[in-house]
Amino acid sequence: MTDLKQETAKTFRPILRKRKKAKDWIKKYFLLLLGSLIYTTGLEIFLVPNNIIDGGVVGISIMASHLTGAPFGVFMILLNLPFLYMGYKQIGKSFAISTVVSIVAISVLSVYFEPIPSITGDYFLAAIFGGIITGAGVGLIIRHGGSLDGTEIVAIIIDKKTTFSVGEVVMFFNLFILGAAGFVFGWDKAMYSLVAYFVISKMIDVVIKGLDESYAVMIVSDENEEIADALMHRLGRGVTFLHGQGAYTGDAKKVLYCVVTRLEVGKLKDIALEKDETAFVTINPVHDIVGGRFKKKSIH
Repeated sequence: MTDLKQETAKTFRPILRKRKKAKDWIKKYFLLLLGSLIYTTGLEIFLVPNNIIDGGVVGISIMASHLTGAPFGVFMILLNLPFLYMGYKQIGKSFAISTVVSIVAISVLSVYFEPIPSITGDYFLAAIFGGIITGAGVGLIIRHGGSLDGTEIVAIIIDKKTTFSVGEVVMFFNLFILGAAGFVFGWDKAMYSLVAYFVISKMIDVVIKGLDESYAVMIVSDENEEIADALMHRLGRGVTFLHGQGAYTGDAKKVLYCVVTRLEVGKLKDIALEKDETAFVTINPVHDIVGGRFKKKSIH
C-alpha cells in the first residue's frame, strides 16, 4: 500500500507542479495588468490633465505628446524599445516580457482614459493624489517583476560598471527631465511634478516593502543564551545562533540572529542591554521575508 501511495504521488507531482506554475503565471500577469490600470488612472485623471509629469521615460513621453499632439502611448512604446532590448540582454527574458506587458497595457489604456476629465484642477491635490495612485500602480508592477521606465534599466547597467548606485543614476536622469518640464509647462508645474515624483517614490516603497518594516538584528554578547530566552518569551520571536570567532582574541562566540518589526526594535534593544550592558547590537532593514514563521505580534 505504501509503495502504491508513493507511485501515485510520483505520478501526480509533475501535474500539480505544472498546475501551480500556471496558477502563479495567471496571478502574476493579472497583477501586472491591475498595476497598469491603477497607474493609468492616476496618470490620466490627475497628472496629465494638470500638466504634471512623472520622471523617466513616462515624463519624456508626456512632454513629447504635449509638444507634438501625438498620443502619449506611441511615445511610451517607441522610447522604451531600445531600453527593453537592453533589459532583455542584461537582466533577462522574464523581466523584459513583464515590462512589455505593462507598457503596452498602459499605452492602450491611456487612449481610453484620455477623454475623461480631471477630478480636480487644484495642482497640489493633483500632485498628491496622482502621486499616491500612480505610485501604487508602479509598486505593484515592480513587485511582480516588471518596470515602466527605461532609465531604470540603464541605471542597473551603469550600476554594474561604475561606482554609482541605481538610485543615484535614476535621480540624475530625473533632475534633467523635471527641469525640462519647467521649460515645457512652466516652473510652477515643474515644482508640482517634483512633489508628485516624491509621493510616487514613497508610495512605491510602501507597496513593495509594506507598511510594517522588518529588521534583521545580530547581537554579540557573552549573555546570548539569556538574551535569546528573553526574546523568545517576551517578544515571541524565533532566534538563531550563528557561530562566530573574535578576530583579535580568537575566542569562539555565539552570534544571535533575529528578525523583528519596526515597533519591536526599541523593546529588543532594551532586552539586550538589560541582560548585558556591553552587548554589541547591529540592526539592518529587511526588504522582504519569505518562509519561516515570521508574523506580526503584539509587544508585551
